[in-house]
Amino acid sequence: MIVVRPLTPDDLAEVDRQLPLSRLEQAEAEYLVAWDGDEPVGHACIDSRDDPPQLQDVFVPEQHRRRGIATELSRAAEDLVRSRGYRRIALDVDVDSRPARALYEGLGYREAGTPPRHVQGTIMLRGKPFSYDAHLLDLVKDLK
Repeated sequence: MIVVRPLTPDDLAEVDRQLPLSRLEQAEAEYLVAWDGDEPVGHACIDSRDDPPQLQDVFVPEQHRRRGIATELSRAAEDLVRSRGYRRIALDVDVDSRPARALYEGLGYREAGTPPRHVQGTIMLRGKPFSYDAHLLDLVKDLK
């Protein structure tokens, strides 16, 4: 059974050994971790700097995909955001990532009404360069 809970200082070393916590040093970043017993099998990050908060960095290792883990992480993020009084949650997804788009659209996320935007560059994530080149689409979900 998959259990999702916030990343704690006690779990940090174990999760960091097994999963790429790319946004760990980001201000206002809060990770949720999916666990299968004692093994971390995925994570999602919530960035509450904006309203609506952003769901970011959803990651499930290849060997654990197609088990509903990303769905559980997304729902847990929505529950957390809702519990803090927010009425919406947002994310951006690569236009070309059909599996991710299908996941979020299946969970009720809809296009925000902004055109896809091209992003390209290199940033430092946890002291290492990360290059990206994508066309991102903004999605939002109303939380009830």
